[in-house]
Amino acid sequence: MTQLVSGPRCLLQRTASMIAIAATLVLAPAIMPAHAQSLGYAPVDQQAFPPDDTTVPDEDSQLPDRLRRTVVNLDTREAPGTIIIDTGNTYLYYVLGGGRALRYGVGVGREGFTWAGVQTVSRKAEWPDWHPPAQMIARQPYLPRFMAGGPGNPLGARAMYLGSSEYRIHGTNDPTTIGKFVSSGCIRLTNEDVSDLFSRVQVGTKVVVLPKNASLQASTGRASRVTSLPSGRQAMTLPVAAVN
Repeated sequence: MTQLVSGPRCLLQRTASMIAIAATLVLAPAIMPAHAQSLGYAPVDQQAFPPDDTTVPDEDSQLPDRLRRTVVNLDTREAPGTIIIDTGNTYLYYVLGGGRALRYGVGVGREGFTWAGVQTVSRKAEWPDWHPPAQMIARQPYLPRFMAGGPGNPLGARAMYLGSSEYRIHGTNDPTTIGKFVSSGCIRLTNEDVSDLFSRVQVGTKVVVLPKNASLQASTGRASRVTSLPSGRQAMTLPVAAVN
């Protein structure tokens, strides 16, 4: 008699357990996010992590009008494909030919760190790693000795290395620095703009950097003439008188 009663009782207990498990599975999606938030983090959203080859969209919309990428008239003797850095006005020109150029707003070297001369693009890199040079670490000992490429890297989405120097044209994780004198001599663009320039530039591209006090004026009308600067090491400290 005892065995006949315990059989149905076990069956009822087993059934109740299965119902409880099923209810837990149904309610889990609603419970877990709330629990996660109570612990200080949220469920991972895969869309929050874009593929490595994409950049932050519409960064240019955050810039003042004068710093946004645009085509302008430019009367220059430089060949199409040449890059001209107007340090004083914080502009970078990519010469298109036919008296036209693509103009980008840039951040340039702060006081004491601007330079002038001619270099060539010796290497290109996407989402480059950052190795602060020894001189920079000496000035700022708190800097990391290495930082892997990515959205938080100071070099941004793309970098174009200039000759054997420590200077680069690169992106930035801080678009608010565009149009300012902030760097240790490198030329920085928004990630959106540097990706556009990167797609146009080849290794071997000529880069002309004008002195800070030899600013260039370009517009949709008549533009100032840009002439070639001497190349070589001596051009890094070129006097303004050498610019026609």
